[in-house]
Amino acid sequence: MADVTLTIGDRRHTVACPDGQENQVRRLGTMLDAHWATAARASGGLNGERTMLFVALMLADELEEADRRPAAAKDEVVLARIADRLESLAASLEQ
Repeated sequence: MADVTLTIGDRRHTVACPDGQENQVRRLGTMLDAHWATAARASGGLNGERTMLFVALMLADELEEADRRPAAAKDEVVLARIADRLESLAASLEQ
């Protein structure tokens, strides 16, 4: 098992994950952190637990919306992500 330290909002969290999954856990942590500021405002800044609840609700809403999209729209999103990743790899190789 590997340990990964995530920074979400202003707090650091160390979580265990299977070896080889560290990058995926970091990406998920980045998703949570990206919603933190909005969730903190929505929760009134009461506490971290309530803010994390709002982050979870926001992500659940995004997931539900994605599930309602037609398959063609999902394919376009996947293709766009693949294109972005390929462009990123190309830029890295150029350096």
